[in-house]
Amino acid sequence: MKCLDRVARAFDRLKGSLCFAALLISVFAASEDLYSQERLRVGSKTFTESYILGEILAQVIEREKSAWRVDRRLGMGGSGIVFEAVRTGHLDFYPEYTGTLAEALLQRPELKSIPELREALTELGMTISDPLGFNNTYALAMRRAHAEELGVRNISDLVNHPNLRVGVSYEFLDRSDGFYALTEAYSLAMSRVRGMEHSLAYDALDSGSIDLMDVYTTDAKLGALDLLLLEDDLEFFPRYDAVILANLESTERAPEAWELLKTLEGQFSESKMIELNAMVDIDRMTIEDAARVHFGESIEISGFSRPIFVQELWLRTKEHVFLVVISLIFSILIAVPLGFLAHHSKLLEQLILSTTGIFQTIPSLALLGFLIPILGIGVLPALVAMILYALLPIVRNTYLGVEQIPKSLRETAFVLGLEGRRRLFWIELPLASPSILAGIKTSAVISVGTATLAAFIGAGGYGDFILRGLAINDAWTILHGALPAALMALLVQGIFDFSERWALPKGLRLSLQKSV
Repeated sequence: MKCLDRVARAFDRLKGSLCFAALLISVFAASEDLYSQERLRVGSKTFTESYILGEILAQVIEREKSAWRVDRRLGMGGSGIVFEAVRTGHLDFYPEYTGTLAEALLQRPELKSIPELREALTELGMTISDPLGFNNTYALAMRRAHAEELGVRNISDLVNHPNLRVGVSYEFLDRSDGFYALTEAYSLAMSRVRGMEHSLAYDALDSGSIDLMDVYTTDAKLGALDLLLLEDDLEFFPRYDAVILANLESTERAPEAWELLKTLEGQFSESKMIELNAMVDIDRMTIEDAARVHFGESIEISGFSRPIFVQELWLRTKEHVFLVVISLIFSILIAVPLGFLAHHSKLLEQLILSTTGIFQTIPSLALLGFLIPILGIGVLPALVAMILYALLPIVRNTYLGVEQIPKSLRETAFVLGLEGRRRLFWIELPLASPSILAGIKTSAVISVGTATLAAFIGAGGYGDFILRGLAINDAWTILHGALPAALMALLVQGIFDFSERWALPKGLRLSLQKSV
């Protein structure tokens, strides 16, 4: 019980900082709730066409000078993440496709018509617009010369070529209308299949690294790379008519905005969508400018020379810093007491070390996916995930730091009458501080990198640039996020190195150098 009392007293000393950190995150969460009453949150998935349509949705509302301001949460991840965000009310609108809704999200392939889909979605608190005017279905594509060489024209012809190297997008692999279901329908036995980011698969196909990939029929690169679309001779793929998926309460809360969005119904042909996609994927126009073209603005194509948007970079920097600082504060306040508890209670030692270690084994995107139904999207689930990932280095280093305190010093403290709180704060914590600081520094650097994944759930940060760049296969846009994140990691490392020089006595600094 003494060890528990000691740790409890230590945590009591830290409660002021804990309350302050909790206040910060509560204020931020409350501010998001306030914004939700004034803003409409528009999202998208992580491919070019979804980005463009999401931006068009946002601009429709803004151009009509609606009373509602738009909060863009573009590039949030796969269909399941964005769909769940709308269902739970953490997102108001995003562009989706009828085939994806019926086959993958609702898992009711018998739903073929808009009224049937709308009725099923209403039961979940959602609704959809009428089609925007084009069908962007899935297809399989090969290099035309290679397909002609092998005599492949239809998907069924692949039966004779099981050794083709296949690269398909991760989301497409396991869907009910995806690759494995397709191979079963066509009795294919493809032995060399791997998942790939959709935009990168085009480069792999063009370079000959893969032989076959999944595509969207409105992709701009189909013509540019001279690819052959294999005929779906068994008509496996359903129609994928583009629609706007909306939270039902949002349409009632902002009927004017919903009516503005419905003016997009029937406004897009397949050729027009291909043209807009080409402006981004081939001509390297920004997503914002491509959306402006839809509204009749004349935009000059500037290619790779387009400037960094300083205002957006500053916004993403503030978001990234907030995520790193708040998550690190909570990690320290949780992990340091746990490290001391693990040392002073052998019963709990393995439980604490094993549990914090397990968090490191969970893939980050999977953890974010688990948290969405509980915490929604945005900052809160991102912070929780980052806190969990940052615990292990601090807990383990705190435990080791206390464990390595010489027994003679403990005995001296006992002889001097230092027990309980005084022993913890005058002996153990100072002597363990080099190791604890090393753990905090490691967690801080890890948090800078982990924060880039927050963009998958609409929490912003430098990951927004990275996801956008991956979607359009634009290395320059990726660098907008990757380079500042790398510089921030170096800055964090430097700050901790500097703090160790003035915050620790010389003897403890030497101990720190040995520990790292």
